[in-house]
Amino acid sequence: MPVITEIADLKPLFRARVPRMFHDYVEAGSWTGQTFRENSSDFQQLYFRQRVAVDMAERSLASTMIGQPVAMPVALSPVGLLGMQHPDGEIHAALAAKAFGVPFTQSTMSMCSIEDVSAALNAPFWFQLYTLRDQEFLENILHRARVAGVSALVLTLDLQMQGQRHPDLKNGMTAPPRLSLRNLMNIATKPRWALGMMGTKRRFFGNIIGHARGVEHMGDLLDWTSRQFDQSLDWARVAWIRDLWGGPIILKGINDVEDARRAADLGVDAIIVSNHGGRQLDGALSTIRMLPSIVAAVGDQVEVHLDGGIRSGQDALKALSLGAKATYVGRAYTYGLGAMGAAGVTRALEIIAKEMDLTMGFCGERDVRAMSRDNLLVPKGFSGRWE
Repeated sequence: MPVITEIADLKPLFRARVPRMFHDYVEAGSWTGQTFRENSSDFQQLYFRQRVAVDMAERSLASTMIGQPVAMPVALSPVGLLGMQHPDGEIHAALAAKAFGVPFTQSTMSMCSIEDVSAALNAPFWFQLYTLRDQEFLENILHRARVAGVSALVLTLDLQMQGQRHPDLKNGMTAPPRLSLRNLMNIATKPRWALGMMGTKRRFFGNIIGHARGVEHMGDLLDWTSRQFDQSLDWARVAWIRDLWGGPIILKGINDVEDARRAADLGVDAIIVSNHGGRQLDGALSTIRMLPSIVAAVGDQVEVHLDGGIRSGQDALKALSLGAKATYVGRAYTYGLGAMGAAGVTRALEIIAKEMDLTMGFCGERDVRAMSRDNLLVPKGFSGRWE
């Protein structure tokens, strides 16, 4: 086993152990991949101010997210198909997050069902919802989430239609994979993955099959899913879902100042500055560049969180310094999950926490909640304000 000291060390293991279509699914942005790349590269334009002769002892990463205590202000983003990256992947990720003390957000499009995660975790977790057209299914899954002990709903707003992701189309990506000659040859090179999948019953979309009317097997699911994206979603429907849920709610997919103001006016608990990891509108600004303008626009009216492009604790700390209350990682922990299951997720979180802790100390701060723009050197024109 190689020595793993940074998130990048997990990627070769991830690629070696997960079938091509599923690691390509994680790594793909839409169209040219510009936004996907800039989500990460734009962090490199921000520089820390190094401070010395400051008391750096007894540092703390502890914080809160929507009033819930967290070991560090980093949550696990909802990632679809985690159960295809590793058998029972959602359960592995949720258990690792619980042990570490950070929120796990389960995706609607997960292999394990809400009930599977609840039974394994025996503790509150967060659930991400897509606004689908099937009203009966939507109301039912919210009821199931309440019964399962979900403590916060993360409502995704930026998937009214799906951005074109070339690798998924070229790979013919499905979950589980079609048994074509090409797929079988690739899976044969991933014996650990294949044996694990043979040993679990959770190989289908557990939140949907058997729960959506008329969806009893994969053939039904493909047809149902193709018709379900709610292109008519508007702010009135968002407010209706907020009221139907009746608990803590976070709106994900905000990457514009005007949208941030509209979301804040709804009285939600938090918004996530997000562009779906660069997987929807290619050519949109990175989330870290949009963050300062959005923070300035909403002030203290709503918690502002950020996801997109975070591959290190330093990235997370830069987002916090620009005004985010909390951050999310998706690909970073998925690499760990595909590489080593729950232990890989834990290792990813350990790496991020250590990088945050040391960097915070070098910046002369002892409490992560004290990080601010004063800790950064920000180039002119960095914020997403354009003539």
